[in-house]
Amino acid sequence: MCVSLPSATHASAFSKEERKVKVLIVGSGGREHAIAWKLHKSPKVDKIYCAPGNAGIAEYAECVPIGAMEMDRLVAFAKEKEIDLTVIGMDDPLVAGIVDVFEAEGLRVFGPRKNAAILEGSKAFSKNLMKKYGIPTAAYEVFDDPEKALAYLETAKFPIVLKADGLALGKGVLICQTLEEAKAGVKEIMQDKKFGSAGNEMVVEEFLTGREVSVLSFVDGETIRIMASAQDHKRAKDNDEGLNTGGMGNFSPSPFYTDEVDAFCQKYIYQATVDAMRAEGRPFKGVIFFGLMLTPDGPRVLEYNARFGDPEAQVVLPRMENDIVDVFEACIDGRLKDVELTFRKEACVCVVLASDGYPLAYEKGKKISGLEIVKAHEAEGYFCFHAGTKFGEDGSILTNGGRVLGVTALGKDLKEARAKAYEATEWVSFSNKYMRHDIGKAIDEA
Repeated sequence: MCVSLPSATHASAFSKEERKVKVLIVGSGGREHAIAWKLHKSPKVDKIYCAPGNAGIAEYAECVPIGAMEMDRLVAFAKEKEIDLTVIGMDDPLVAGIVDVFEAEGLRVFGPRKNAAILEGSKAFSKNLMKKYGIPTAAYEVFDDPEKALAYLETAKFPIVLKADGLALGKGVLICQTLEEAKAGVKEIMQDKKFGSAGNEMVVEEFLTGREVSVLSFVDGETIRIMASAQDHKRAKDNDEGLNTGGMGNFSPSPFYTDEVDAFCQKYIYQATVDAMRAEGRPFKGVIFFGLMLTPDGPRVLEYNARFGDPEAQVVLPRMENDIVDVFEACIDGRLKDVELTFRKEACVCVVLASDGYPLAYEKGKKISGLEIVKAHEAEGYFCFHAGTKFGEDGSILTNGGRVLGVTALGKDLKEARAKAYEATEWVSFSNKYMRHDIGKAIDEA
């Protein structure tokens, strides 16, 4: 249930006293639901609000009808409710500078400032940063003129990757097998502006082969602490066919993220990125998501994100043993060196239930049933994180997006977690339910 925005404002500085805190989460997806679920487990949390939230988040938080980009209204709400800690879940407000706005009002907020969130906000910036500081990544060129991009492609080796420079909801990446496909991609990104202003510049990148791995980390400007590894499934259909989506499922840990890979990344990628950002006068506080490709020549950075991944958060946070409030505060205060992250030995798998037709055209407003069955089995390691849901007028829960639910399960190993997650997908239904059936299939090949 949502409440109206209060009109009064009241400044509040965070108290160091041992008392329970009030938290505001900004966002409305599965990632934010996972954050709310994890915060709810903290004995240090008194009250959780979420703007704007969704029907699942409402179990743990009071949802308020304020959009993630309505920064002035969010600040006013945080002051009125004397919020002690605000957690920014989404990329758009981070890149737009919401952390700077909150900090200017004396409010404690978890996430990178605008000049650091550019790590995700501009692929050209991140590629140039990696080149300057010797962080291993794919060879690339950056173009702001489509004609020059087309001329370059005439001599390029295929397949090749085209990336819209700015934010594109995880969909502004095209893998082109031929020159004809690449020419069409330049038109789509730079001329037709399918991804809006994100396509004002474009990165043309070497196509890398290997296993993809996602690694999330907490950063306090100087120190980095790595979370558990994970592996995403971006394509809409089984066997990695179909269009790119925001993610159709995930599992953690990745069996391909070995001790050897970790040692390489610790030495050449993770701390090197944090140090590079600080050297550029852009100290990063918050979460850095490292999208890696494990190539025959070693790990390479595919991309950075400046926040928790979605659905990576849904498989990593259930495994994290730390009180997340302690970690958020350590990042804000520059005390992360005093924190050791620990994770459960159990594995975790998330299968996304989507609306048929996603990521293109799909219907909303379908009644969801069976959620109470998953909830009844939470003690056995079953969870359901809401990505796109809302309440109907009769109090029922309805679909409200392309990705609807992240059905998630813990197991003694990845195979058990996968079997449990798919078991739970059978408990939940809505009329245009769609999912991939091969999430974590790579487990059997490890």
